[in-house]
Amino acid sequence: MAKSNQLLINKLREAAENITSGDYMWGHPGKCNCGHLVQAITPMNSKDIYQTAQRQKLDEWSEFANDYCPASGMPVDNMIDTLLDIGLEVDDIPHLEYLSNKKILKALPGGFRYLQKGNREDAAEYMQTWANVLEEELV
Repeated sequence: MAKSNQLLINKLREAAENITSGDYMWGHPGKCNCGHLVQAITPMNSKDIYQTAQRQKLDEWSEFANDYCPASGMPVDNMIDTLLDIGLEVDDIPHLEYLSNKKILKALPGGFRYLQKGNREDAAEYMQTWANVLEEELV
């Protein structure tokens, strides 16, 4: 799981807020869970992220993670490098898209439950909870 640090915690919370108040679309690489996190940590907007993804003809961040090669220099790999630079691990990317990390799900307010991918409220709650888990690890 991601390395706990204040920058990542802040960016997860920022992305969660943007998901709640902004344009959210799970099937769009720039407007989905990972897309919002990339927007929070880079100057890229959803259109930039989408265009970058289309150059490699990939549709989902789980595909990006599976095809990731740190030495490729490909634009999508550069976006993943940015996520890794703030503390994520490659395995965190599909978990973020599918809201599936059991450690985060166990920490949800009210206890463990599965969340629905593509659900704006669930995505925001997952990111907020993840930020809380990482914050507890800092203490």
